[in-house]
Amino acid sequence: MEKKKILIVEDERDIAQLIQYNLEKAGYACEVAMTGEAGLAALAKYVFNLILLDVMLPGVDGLEVCRRIKQNPKLQHVPVMMLTAKGEEVDRIVGLELGADDYVVKPFSPRELVLRVKAIIRRMDGKVSFSEILHVGDLAVDFSKIQVSIKNKLIHLASKEYELLTTLIKAKGRVLSREQLLDAIWGYDEAIEIQTRTVDVHIRTLRKKLKDEAMRIVTVKGYGYRFNTEE
Repeated sequence: MEKKKILIVEDERDIAQLIQYNLEKAGYACEVAMTGEAGLAALAKYVFNLILLDVMLPGVDGLEVCRRIKQNPKLQHVPVMMLTAKGEEVDRIVGLELGADDYVVKPFSPRELVLRVKAIIRRMDGKVSFSEILHVGDLAVDFSKIQVSIKNKLIHLASKEYELLTTLIKAKGRVLSREQLLDAIWGYDEAIEIQTRTVDVHIRTLRKKLKDEAMRIVTVKGYGYRFNTEE
């Protein structure tokens, strides 16, 4: 079986080598880029299953790299895990709003990093395609093409935003808690600290992109979210 390929964009050589060593030990193939520009160049040449992206990079920083990835139709479904320094909560939130799928705070445990990478890869491999197209109001979801449109105009969703939307749709009106959504979409191991705020940030960005159809994602106070199909 061909190894999953991971792009590591990290300017601190020691950290990049630590990440590469542990991921290759876990069975992944890794490519290292030391700058944002080099990372974008690698993405233009090769296909990757996951991008590990440091926020603080020389030149084009990680947030800008993430923005360009998620605005590129050919790359936007590649999951991005941000690497942030301790205390950079604003950068983490901005990264999630730009479409990042997860983040790890430095200094991090190599075991935690590998677990998070495995969780994301497992979720991407476990995606199920459906042949039908769901129409609700002006919203259309094509499960086979992994496309979402409003009034026949395609909207670009990050991978986790798409998974959130389809997971809520498949619940058929049932309320899903933040913990259920984290488990279904991020697939975190019990050993990893669960950040329910991650769900809220992705819900907020998803609603912005759905515009007039955003009201279909209903907040159930104190519990979670559900998808409303009623007109």
